[in-house]
Amino acid sequence: MSARAELIRHPATGCGVIRRIAVEASRAADALDISFRVEGDISLLAIPAAGAPQRSDGLWQHSCFEAFLQTGGNEAYLEFNFSPSGAWAAYRFSARRRGRESPVLTAPRTEVRHGPDWLAMTIQISLAAIAEFAGRPIAAGLAAVIEDRHGALSWWALDHRAAAPDFHDPATFTLRLPA
Repeated sequence: MSARAELIRHPATGCGVIRRIAVEASRAADALDISFRVEGDISLLAIPAAGAPQRSDGLWQHSCFEAFLQTGGNEAYLEFNFSPSGAWAAYRFSARRRGRESPVLTAPRTEVRHGPDWLAMTIQISLAAIAEFAGRPIAAGLAAVIEDRHGALSWWALDHRAAAPDFHDPATFTLRLPA
């Protein structure tokens, strides 16, 4: 079963060159597939060049896609960051913005494609080594940070609940994926 949605730009940020960001997520027995599709004038964005996949911190400071995953009734969650460059990051939090650690996980498989007015990134996360997701539904918060070529950032998410962008708010983990 797959779930589709559109990300909403945080009202405190601007980005007139993006028309929409669509997302789709589906879950297989031991994998989570997520697709992001940005539509707009891609030439006006700062998109890092593709390179070899590598783990890297601070990806949210530039264009990247994010997934926050939580199982029902649990304060703990995982945060994933994916750059179009192939760089990625994963963090486990024991509660909202607390107890951060970097879990040992298999590198996600990613693919980036683009045209003059669209950019798509597909991601496959292996759930095999993430015991807390085995046989349990997932609440996902999907988000994107988009940087224009002048360095201005805009924040996009399924939902925004605060005056400033906050992707860590569990109330915004609104996409549901059954076990």
